[in-house]
Amino acid sequence: MYIQQDELKDGQIEQLIKAHLEEMKKHSPPESIHALPLDDLKKQDVTVWSARDGEALLGCGAIKELSSEHGEIKSMRTAAAHMRKGVAKHLLTHLLQEAKQRGYKRVSLETGAIAFFEPARKLYESFGFQYCPPFGSYQEDPNSLFMTKEL
Repeated sequence: MYIQQDELKDGQIEQLIKAHLEEMKKHSPPESIHALPLDDLKKQDVTVWSARDGEALLGCGAIKELSSEHGEIKSMRTAAAHMRKGVAKHLLTHLLQEAKQRGYKRVSLETGAIAFFEPARKLYESFGFQYCPPFGSYQEDPNSLFMTKEL
């Protein structure tokens, strides 16, 4: 497995992001879906990385810069065929290393509050993320939980 910055020109990653958004629609009401669509992932304040094995896309993750000291983890997604193989752990490790290199003092994220999102929450907890109030432009939402990690 290797991780590289992704230009989002590969049809594979477009399909993975579409699958991510469709899954969010199944588990969250529209006003509680905070996953970024592909066009927003191409904005200047967002950097996306993909995990691959040869040409096969295993997963992706992104950092959105909120300020010079604060980044947000976005679009963490593992391809269905590669779930429970450590892809998300490797991606999150990479994103945290990148955040440190950028000089961020903390990184935060939003995730779902229902049982479906429990594996993601457990992953973030295992990396030392703590629950926190909404950050940035987020508002309190019974379907969302917010987490942060000091670097």
